[in-house]
Amino acid sequence: MLPVYAIATNATSSLGLDTEAHWHAVLQAKTGIQHHEDDALSNIPFWAAKLNASQWQYIHTHTKTSVALSPFEQLALFSAKQALASCEQELRAEDTLVVLSTTKGNIEWLETHDDDRLALHTSAQLIAEQLGLSHHKPIVISHACVSGVLALVYAMRRLQQGTHKHAIVIGCDRFTRFVLNGFQSFQAIADEPCRPFDADRKGINLGECGAAIILTTQPEVNLFARLYAGASSNDANHISGPSRTGEELALAINTALQQAGITSTQIDMISAHGTATLYNDEMEAKAFDLCGLSQKAVHSFKGYTGHTLGAAGVLESAMIIESLQRQMLIPSLGFQSLGVPVPLQVTTDAAQHTINYVLKTASGFGGCNATAVWGRA
Repeated sequence: MLPVYAIATNATSSLGLDTEAHWHAVLQAKTGIQHHEDDALSNIPFWAAKLNASQWQYIHTHTKTSVALSPFEQLALFSAKQALASCEQELRAEDTLVVLSTTKGNIEWLETHDDDRLALHTSAQLIAEQLGLSHHKPIVISHACVSGVLALVYAMRRLQQGTHKHAIVIGCDRFTRFVLNGFQSFQAIADEPCRPFDADRKGINLGECGAAIILTTQPEVNLFARLYAGASSNDANHISGPSRTGEELALAINTALQQAGITSTQIDMISAHGTATLYNDEMEAKAFDLCGLSQKAVHSFKGYTGHTLGAAGVLESAMIIESLQRQMLIPSLGFQSLGVPVPLQVTTDAAQHTINYVLKTASGFGGCNATAVWGRA
């Protein structure tokens, strides 16, 4: 199989408008989650990681087009353009695949626009056209909260087939009343900044984000990291509740490790899904234990940006790439004492560490699980 490398990234969230700003937030233990009172979004106060007005103004200014784009499409376009601007390699349209990961797209337009304008493939096509990368039909991956990880694995496999030389994977979701109300109905929203894997965790915070990673099989420039393998599985347990044993996520982890040609002993860091809900964190911890990973450094990035849904897997993979380049562990914000029933080594300091291989996990509604193995380039 052709090796697949990351050569550029962008992260745009409440923490900042580039990946560098997000890494500075890691070093400063800075969260983008804040307390909000906004009747347009919720009848009660809430904690979330939302882009502010000045950030949106900057995004709008830098995504002006002759076509009317939605805020969701502008955010996705902005992140992709920023990644492309930082890329040292020229990407020809005929060689490049665009993959869009999102769970909700233009859901805020549900009551005001027709079905075609709400369609995710319409958004993907508009974004690809504005990027000048519409030679090939863009692909949409919308599979609950594993979408971002699956999008990267899908792009990797397409590149390995040799049909394209490059792929730009864009993850994006907006903060909307629809999504917030949905999670509030599950009583899953925390009334404080979230605390993944902590004994006193109360649930999730939601966030919004655009993130992009450019992948290639043509190592002509500085290589950031290598994407080795990925796998998926399903719990077949409950529409919203994850497996109680972690066996199904463990299956996806072991499959990805096998495809990467490594063992669990070679993993140096785990970027967990880590939503800070009771059952997700327990399930992930059990899966890591089943795979012999309970002593590996693990973190969740949700304490910085909240849960960014379809963008999460791309955003968190961009941070993995930074961690590999800088050889530093990422702390898990909000963690104080272990609140899962099996051992887990949750990282609390941004310490220097030898990192050769990183495991990324994600889980979502419907019992879906996805994994990826990243490594040094």
